[in-house]
Amino acid sequence: MLRVLKFGGTSVGTLQRIQNVANIIKKYKDNEDSIVAVVSAMSGETNKLIEYANFFSSNPEALELDMLLSSGERVTSALLSIALNEQGYKTTSMSGREAGMITDNNHTSARIQNIDTSNIVKALDDSKIIIVAGFQGVSIDTHRVTTLGRGGSDLSAVALAGALKADICEIYTDVDGIYTTDPRIEPKAKKLSQISYDEMLELASSGAKVLQNRSVEMAKKLNVNLVSRSSFTPEVEGTLITKEENIMEKAIVSGIALDRDQIRVGMYGVIDKPGIASSIFTTLADANINVDMIVQTVGLDGKTNLDFTIPTNDLDKTKSVMEQFQEDSYKIDYNESICKVSIVGVGMKSHTGVASKAFSTLAQNNINIRIISTSEIKISMIIEEKYAELAVRSLHDAYELDK
Repeated sequence: MLRVLKFGGTSVGTLQRIQNVANIIKKYKDNEDSIVAVVSAMSGETNKLIEYANFFSSNPEALELDMLLSSGERVTSALLSIALNEQGYKTTSMSGREAGMITDNNHTSARIQNIDTSNIVKALDDSKIIIVAGFQGVSIDTHRVTTLGRGGSDLSAVALAGALKADICEIYTDVDGIYTTDPRIEPKAKKLSQISYDEMLELASSGAKVLQNRSVEMAKKLNVNLVSRSSFTPEVEGTLITKEENIMEKAIVSGIALDRDQIRVGMYGVIDKPGIASSIFTTLADANINVDMIVQTVGLDGKTNLDFTIPTNDLDKTKSVMEQFQEDSYKIDYNESICKVSIVGVGMKSHTGVASKAFSTLAQNNINIRIISTSEIKISMIIEEKYAELAVRSLHDAYELDK
């Protein structure tokens, strides 16, 4: 069996934890599996390197930043390879370039264009364990080192699994699977044995931090079976992320996600004329600001109100963009005391009453909903941040997710 194993920053955060990862790999190799491991930088390493760069410049060149940040993963891959070699295993470490990871030219947030697997296939044919530095590749035009953005090692692992047609891709973190909600908020949260790509995508985009959503998108596209599990309890079964048709029993609701990383932008008395919304959101998009939920009221006396949400770290950029539209509205304000609570489940497609239960549950707890957004398998609601944990626990209980 060909396994692609990805180990996150906490899993390789110390030399002892790297040794623990080596032990996990050894067990699979002793079972005659072929292994390609993808590693992140040791936890905290990337942030430390960014601090180093910021000592010299508040806005370092992106291609130099990529050269710097990509070193963290190479350190981990070499250390893990040394640990396994010392114990008698044939192992080789590879940078993103050596692993054949070809990307576009968009430094610090590159996208994978192609993977030349010839080096990896040759090493596998030689019965070697391959340790790939995740998060990085090489530009298709300039041949400079590129990085894939936060969580990019997940993306590296899934892309390699797809290119190599691996039997399974296991993502090891400090959490032993996907839960019905954050167990730190609701102790009665249950671990899911399996979940569909679409549900996982919705949970990831709604605040669940276990898997990077770009990696789930790629897993769906390449039909890669993903398993989320913990490197600290490798004997415990994780959660399988797979095609919806592979799941026998589809729960109405699979999980509740909470995203505190939200700010509501309110525009009041906006001149209600054709093209105003297009102008606002095109300008925001050009500034690479990700707008999530949007609500516009019916125009009255030539004026309308417009509300939308953005990620917290885009606040300063958004304020700068919105200065262009001050004359088009009576007032623009920013509410940082909000959060987004989302209900996700493929069973919503065939069951009624899911939304009404959510609304009535929050009403019973005197929680006012500011914005509502729905898709075929998700309902998202913006509420005051102070009610975040109460809302999650109440909804978890209302849909009996502990059972």
